[in-house]
Formats: sequence, structure tokens, C-alpha cells
Amino acid sequence: MAHNVYENLVILDSNKYAQNPSEMGAQIPNLVSKFGGEVLVSRLWNEQKLAYPIDGHKKGTYWLTYFRMDSQKLVEFGREIRINETIVRDMTLKVDPRLVDALVEHAKGGGKSRAAEVVIPDVNEPEVPDVLEEPLELGN
Repeated sequence: MAHNVYENLVILDSNKYAQNPSEMGAQIPNLVSKFGGEVLVSRLWNEQKLAYPIDGHKKGTYWLTYFRMDSQKLVEFGREIRINETIVRDMTLKVDPRLVDALVEHAKGGGKSRAAEVVIPDVNEPEVPDVLEEPLELGN
């Protein structure tokens, strides 16, 4: 069985989170453990107004979790999340193995700021047109 690393982001009901943050924050790690997975990091990411109302919710609490789990159990994990009434929305993505260490370290808060590493393009570089000036001719 393949044990992959996944990134899970859920939007929790902000009202229920405010009433009991420790219980709400433990939901995803508990589900991961229930299906034999290993939690790498699980934390509050953000609390903000939603871009549009979802089932009457105008505000959401975003919870980010990185975990390792057998890929066969992922369907059951997703089903449990969808039937949970305190979770407004969810998204689970498979993480490229080359990125796991960096993403987990960043989620833990140990990553350094990359603002100094931003590359600003040279203003003298030639501009690439968005469309071709002549249509392409395809072979016979």
C-alpha cells in the first residue's frame, strides 16, 4: 500500500470554533488517526470573511493539516469530512514527495522569509507577444 503525504485545508464553522477551539482543531488529526495515518503538522491557518456565503456562513476558520496516509483510506477519510457538520468546505491534495519537507517545515513556522529571494525581471528584456503574428500551418 502506498503511503503518500497529503495537504488538507478545511473551512470550519467560525461560531462553533469560537465556542470550543481545542475540540474543533482536533477533528482532522483524530480522523487521520482513525484511518491509520500520521499527522505531520496540524494548525490554525487563518480566520476571515468568506468571498461569498457558503450555506449561510459569511466567515470561516481555515485549518491546515499535513499528514501521511495509505492512499486506499483516503476515500473513507474524505467521506467522513463531508458528513461532518462543523466543516463548511474541504480540500485534500497529494503533495509531491520533493516538497514534503519544505511544506511541513513552513507550516510549522520554521521556514525563513523568502521575500529577499524574489527575482524582479529586467525591464529591458524583449516582450513576448501573446498571440502569433502569422497563423501556424500544420503538416499534410
